[in-house]
Amino acid sequence: MPVEMAFVGDVMLSAPNPERYFAPSRDILRSSDIAIGQLEWPHTDRGQVCVVDIPAPANPPAFLDSVADCGFAVMTMASNHMFDQGPHGIGDSMAALRERGIEHTGAGMTIAEARRPAIVERDGIRFGFLSYNAVGPRESWATTVKAGVAPIRIINHYELDIASPGSAPAEFTSLDPESLAAMELDIAALKEEADVVCVSLHKGMGFVHARLALYEQPLAHAAVDAGADVVIGHHAHILRGVEVYRDRPIFHGINHFVAAYTEESDPLGHHGKRPRPKNAPSLDFFRPDPGRAPFPFPRDSRHTMIARVVADRDGIVEAGFIPCLIDTDAIPVPVDGDAAQESIDYVETITRDAGLDATFIRRGRHVNFLER
Repeated sequence: MPVEMAFVGDVMLSAPNPERYFAPSRDILRSSDIAIGQLEWPHTDRGQVCVVDIPAPANPPAFLDSVADCGFAVMTMASNHMFDQGPHGIGDSMAALRERGIEHTGAGMTIAEARRPAIVERDGIRFGFLSYNAVGPRESWATTVKAGVAPIRIINHYELDIASPGSAPAEFTSLDPESLAAMELDIAALKEEADVVCVSLHKGMGFVHARLALYEQPLAHAAVDAGADVVIGHHAHILRGVEVYRDRPIFHGINHFVAAYTEESDPLGHHGKRPRPKNAPSLDFFRPDPGRAPFPFPRDSRHTMIARVVADRDGIVEAGFIPCLIDTDAIPVPVDGDAAQESIDYVETITRDAGLDATFIRRGRHVNFLER
């Protein structure tokens, strides 16, 4: 019997009463056979800031009750912010998930633990999950003696294309062979244990949907070549294109899902309550879309999705998404009718603009780009 997986992107729970952010999607998530989310921020009562970027707050472990209530079976944890509150942030987040019966992967007290997969069985089919962070910072990486996340190291190379010192250089990115090989070994080993392997990649350039960085497609394809059946991307805080590679679905970016900010946790510091480090990356190139709740992202970032993948004993049966829009209260709402078509058209456009090829088929509330 086919098993339905429902994936959502970054989950950031800082505002009180986080269950309200899941209310419109709760029934959809609970009705899936396996719901999977990306835990972006640490949950701990004893955190200590351990990064020089824009640190995520230490969020109450009790806020994860809202995740359990939606029936999430797995949370992937390899993000650029998971180590922001140090080792306690990692350990307490994992403990809080385990206490709620939620499997996790991608973070750990050592690199071996961070690379350990989560495995869930449904209807006699074993589903395996792995999670990697390809966007840094280096402080977030787990080692043999340090807590952190499972990394994919990206090599950056810059060249000045014109004879004008001081102008913006062209940027080239490629995959570090050592960390790529580690990921490939993990996937191959998991394929021996699981019937369906799902790989989560925290990757891409923030707020850029029109193109992929040079490393992104090779990374996603390498995961499939190593044995992955599904590749799910997130991090860019915007939807990104989809493709089918070797009959496997690749979602290059499914955006954040719940961004439950408070005025104090607003990374843009609009309210003057959260100073930004001097060396933090500039976020001044876009104008946040106004709303009743803090939403430090542009209007296009209100398009999001529940990625939907159905598998049976022979592999992937179908893959696509349920369109969602984040309303002015920062709550993701599954949509239908004209609002759904607007989101579908948006995904088609960004897929084409990124040079990817996919055919979209509307099946009621579902939109598929792969059908067997």
